Amino acid sequence: MRARIRKTVMVVHIIVSVALLGEVWGLVVLNTTAALTKDTGLAHAAYRLMPGLVFAGGIPLSLTALITGIALGLTSHWGLFRYYWVAAKLMLLVAVICVGMFLFDPEGMAAVTAGGAAAPATRQWGQIAALGAQIAMLMTATTLSVLKPRRKLR
Repeated sequence: MRARIRKTVMVVHIIVSVALLGEVWGLVVLNTTAALTKDTGLAHAAYRLMPGLVFAGGIPLSLTALITGIALGLTSHWGLFRYYWVAAKLMLLVAVICVGMFLFDPEGMAAVTAGGAAAPATRQWGQIAALGAQIAMLMTATTLSVLKPRRKLR
């Protein structure tokens, strides 16, 4: 990959990765607000906002980060599976996507709270825990990007 194109891909990768971290943080704030409030209308509104954030932000950002990360790994001296930090970042991003697909359910939470019903506390805090795991994984990936541990896988 030419240097100019590589730098462009790198800038896009960094921007979407940071934006993804911010998007997940926004979901944490909305989920925590919904879990802590006694106002069921507010909780329902918070849960109704989350799918928009996920579909407008989370999905395109995570897929763009994945595609640009793979492109950078395949075309650089770091490789995809040469250094453990690159492979770990790839696995962490795939895990973030899987948590979002299989554990996070804002539509279900909005359905539960429709009509003024309160969501079960265990379900509310489970949603926050899933997002907390995503935050931790994204922060770990960011740290690995900055530190770039030199240990090789092979």
